[in-house]
Amino acid sequence: MLKNNILIIEDDKSINDLISSLLKDEYTVYQAFTAKEGLSLVSSNTIDVIILDLGLPDLDGIDVIIKIRKSMTTPIIVVSARNFESDIVKALDLGADDYLIKPFRNNELKSRVKIAIRHSISNNIINFDMTFKYMNFKIDYDKALVYVDNKLIPITSNEYRILAILTKNAGKVLTYDYILKAIWGPNAGESNSSLRVHMANIRRKIEVNPADPQFIITHVGIGYSFNL
Repeated sequence: MLKNNILIIEDDKSINDLISSLLKDEYTVYQAFTAKEGLSLVSSNTIDVIILDLGLPDLDGIDVIIKIRKSMTTPIIVVSARNFESDIVKALDLGADDYLIKPFRNNELKSRVKIAIRHSISNNIINFDMTFKYMNFKIDYDKALVYVDNKLIPITSNEYRILAILTKNAGKVLTYDYILKAIWGPNAGESNSSLRVHMANIRRKIEVNPADPQFIITHVGIGYSFNL
């Protein structure tokens, strides 16, 4: 069976080697210790997931995200000691798919990699048939319709647009600001509180228990994700 390719961009050799040892049995692992090496490997190989440190010696990891996102949608998992909310939000807003704070738990990192690969696969499926299906949830992008248990769910246009952007990025944490700008534009006057109201309405319509949602997950202080 062909293995997925994982690229680790991390200047600390001990951490780079640790991540490599955790993943090499399941994946083909490429190791880079500078941004330059990492970007070169990205451009010359088919990489399925990038694990990226922000504190690189030659270029900040944020700038690496920007460069990668100019030409490709490869999932990026940031693994960094930077634990300020502003750093996390910035990385996610600029195109990172996930953010893990050092020191990380080994099994959590492995789980995040699997989610990133599923996210990448689901995007390919969506682009092919314009339909997203997960458990008893379905969204038809072509007709702008949402179903739960094969029953059509009545939703507003804004609720549909929120669900569309979340499902098209399933498994990825989208920041409040990212969703607000994507739905209402960069100069819209909508706020986080109005977004929370929309989310509450959506959950009432698609979740079995809105107080304990299985689809739309809140990441406190950061944003939302559609859970896979």
